[in-house]
Amino acid sequence: MKFFIVFAALFAVALAAPRPDHEHAEILKLESNVEHDGYSFASETSDGTSRHEEGKLKEVKGEHGDEHAIVVHGEFSWKDHHDGKVYTVKYVADENGFQPTGDHLPQLASH
Repeated sequence: MKFFIVFAALFAVALAAPRPDHEHAEILKLESNVEHDGYSFASETSDGTSRHEEGKLKEVKGEHGDEHAIVVHGEFSWKDHHDGKVYTVKYVADENGFQPTGDHLPQLASH
């Protein structure tokens, strides 16, 4: 859980970092919903950056019996202003760790 909080905070800081070589992006969409058993949020900006995420509580078998873990599904994308391509990363973060996928990411060799 601490890893996820640190990851989310660092990701938010990275998205908020000023980009002096481009004009300022405007927020086009910003939605947030927090419930007792999960959350969701979405954001989109005028420069082509977007992020959508949903987290839900899940019961998992732990060392001390049933435990609760948060399972996160989401994606983020951005437009590279140098090559014009849109890059998208889809991910799951759960009891098995952070698992990103994207056409531009190297694939893990299967065993």
